[in-house]
Amino acid sequence: MTSIALIVVIGLLGGIAIGLQAPLASAINQRLGILESVFIGHLGGLIAVGVPLLIMGGGRLAHWQTVPTLALSAGLLGVVVVGSTVLMVPRIGVAAAIVLIITGQLLMAATIDHFGLFGVLLKPLTVHRLIGLGLVLLGVWWALRH
Repeated sequence: MTSIALIVVIGLLGGIAIGLQAPLASAINQRLGILESVFIGHLGGLIAVGVPLLIMGGGRLAHWQTVPTLALSAGLLGVVVVGSTVLMVPRIGVAAAIVLIITGQLLMAATIDHFGLFGVLLKPLTVHRLIGLGLVLLGVWWALRH
């Protein structure tokens, strides 16, 4: 498998995981509550990553102080992602919730690329990229409208 094919497969698996996580976390929310749903979801992630880290002797966790302070907020952002998904799914459905999440990701990604934030490759927002984002926003409006 070529490297680009592997990246595509990994991306699709990540998308499938998000598509599955939304209704599953929503089911926990409906039975236990939003905070409990977010907690259980993150606890599962902690265990899934914590066990291999324990087996590896902690990996490079001892060097966590070398990570930029802002980057340490990634876990908090994960709480926002799961929490917002859990709130949206029972109200607008899985597909519409995922469309909104992906739209937010694309808008933020285009902003980050345009300004080269967080040390990423600077990729200016061109007319073609704006048209593409506009089409996505049109698709969001269409998906939520019908």
